[in-house]
Amino acid sequence: MNKKTNEELQALADKATAGDKKALEALVAHVQDTIFNLSLRMLGTFADAEDATQDILLKMITHLSSFRGDSLFTTWVFSIAVNHLKNYKKHMFAHCPLRFEYYGDDIENGNIQDVPDLTQNVEKDILAEELKMSCTNVMLQCLDTESRCIFILGTMFKIDSRMAGDILDMAPETYRKRLSRIRKKMADFLGQYCGEYGSGKCRCKDRVNYAIQNHRIHPLQLDYTAATEIPVQTMLDVKNAMEDIDDLSQDFSFCKPYQSPERTKHLIQEFLDSTQFSIIQNSYRR
Repeated sequence: MNKKTNEELQALADKATAGDKKALEALVAHVQDTIFNLSLRMLGTFADAEDATQDILLKMITHLSSFRGDSLFTTWVFSIAVNHLKNYKKHMFAHCPLRFEYYGDDIENGNIQDVPDLTQNVEKDILAEELKMSCTNVMLQCLDTESRCIFILGTMFKIDSRMAGDILDMAPETYRKRLSRIRKKMADFLGQYCGEYGSGKCRCKDRVNYAIQNHRIHPLQLDYTAATEIPVQTMLDVKNAMEDIDDLSQDFSFCKPYQSPERTKHLIQEFLDSTQFSIIQNSYRR
């Protein structure tokens, strides 16, 4: 992901709306990993994040002519993505919301002793890493939708409070206060229950078979382990302003960014090469 200034992005958007396909492809390449990671943390699973990423990218492409440069291009894209994800009802947690109380009780009282070996000859250390990343991501689903969005924007992307306020339609001070409270809540839960990122008794390696039995991970489909990680600083370079909101950053190192899956990239490229997109391009120029 190459860092681009807002002026460069504005120029690419102007060229794209004028029919320059290469410029549009450059815009898509610039934002697709950001959108995928936002979707992954908001929705909780790779499959749901892939579907939502495709929807958001298509929405961005088809509404590109409405971008007038009144805000940063990144702010505009985040706004489209956030509005889409806050109203997204197709993901697996939409109708079965989680709560911290349930998650904590499962860690404290889940019967992990008598579960047979279900690893299918996959190394337990690999499965433990998959469970660790899956568990901390699913844990975000214990937050309500808006709180989850505030936490992800502030913790993973370190969005400036002014930019976040524009995205979420709230005062910067309100955003900062809410982010601080949410981060404290998350840090307290990790500290009490998680042995990886806190002082809790949960140890992922001991819970691998229990997690497989409960369909939380699948030995032959390791999404997190197979995904290509992106350096955190590279992910942060997609925006211009950052600020330190509190001193809890070290507690949330599980918010690792990943490259968007190749399947998503191929599907978007197929759309850009399609007759349907040619019709949309013609509508830009009218």
